[in-house]
Amino acid sequence: MSADYLDGNALAGPLAEIFTTDVSAAVGRCASCGLTGPVASLRVYGPAPGLVARCPGCNEVMLRLVRSPDAAWLDLCGTACLRIPMESAEGNSP
Repeated sequence: MSADYLDGNALAGPLAEIFTTDVSAAVGRCASCGLTGPVASLRVYGPAPGLVARCPGCNEVMLRLVRSPDAAWLDLCGTACLRIPMESAEGNSP
């Protein structure tokens, strides 16, 4: 496996087009090895034909994102769960 990858912060812009919150700050758990960490710590490969994010612990695929001019496909099957920080109604973090 090549070491030519970006960190998970490379997903911030593309995922911001889909979600209204910064998903790179979300904490995910790898479905394969159970490693928990921020999306920003994933190893991201791409851009063509899409972005593939791998677990930094076991190198299994946790996320795939492919864009077309009118749609986005997001595959999270390698992610056991994703905890996304949300701001409260008053604008403060919980």
